[in-house]
Amino acid sequence: MRTSILAALWAIAMVASANAAIKEEPVTYTDGETTMKGFVVYDDAIQTKRPGIVLVHEWWGITNHMHDQARDFARQGYTAFIADMYGDAKTADNPKDAIALSSSVMKNPKAMESRFNAARDQLAKQASVNPQRIGAVGYCFGGAVVLNVARTGADLAAVAAFHSVLGLNTPAPAPGTVKAKILVMNGADDPFVKPEQYVALKKDFDAAKVDYRIIEYPGAMHAFTNPESTELGKKFNLPLKFDAKVTEQAEAEAAKFLAADLKK
Repeated sequence: MRTSILAALWAIAMVASANAAIKEEPVTYTDGETTMKGFVVYDDAIQTKRPGIVLVHEWWGITNHMHDQARDFARQGYTAFIADMYGDAKTADNPKDAIALSSSVMKNPKAMESRFNAARDQLAKQASVNPQRIGAVGYCFGGAVVLNVARTGADLAAVAAFHSVLGLNTPAPAPGTVKAKILVMNGADDPFVKPEQYVALKKDFDAAKVDYRIIEYPGAMHAFTNPESTELGKKFNLPLKFDAKVTEQAEAEAAKFLAADLKK
């Protein structure tokens, strides 16, 4: 009898495991009068509350790359929320429109901060999230967003920025105001990032006593994590290039960094 009961329980567990999946659900929310359309992504096999990560997209908007990254973080045991920084899930398929969309956010730091916080609030409300353990990850334009909001003292435990542009638009933080630990992972051959921008960033962070680390990967260019970046670079004559090896290294570094503060 005992053997048959154990076998039945094992069969139930196997069915539950087979039915478990990464769930991806659209979330419509607002920032003031602007309608935002993001996505919450999580592993429904995990029953307990888990850390949350706000994901901020590249200048193209919410693309397949962002959905792929969100699913990867869900598999690592986080609930990811893909933030909509443009409103109505607008996307661009060419650099002119991408510049217009990203500039509309970056030229207004208060609006940028408000849109990020609206996404963070949505993430914190999710039943699967421990609201005391929230971090942020950004890519390119999104990297600048998460670094900027960290500088404002946003309630984040950890911030990771992949191939981030560093034209930051928030005031230098006062000592002790930055709550997040910060990891910046850029390509050493990324022409979008100027040496003087690294100098300015380090000066601000050192003065504010921020816990941060910057990694520059030799030979890597802008958008190195995006598998579509090489073709986009050729199409629009931009210095974009996917690098699978560097992506593996950077994602492993980010996984270790985020786990240290969000899963402790």
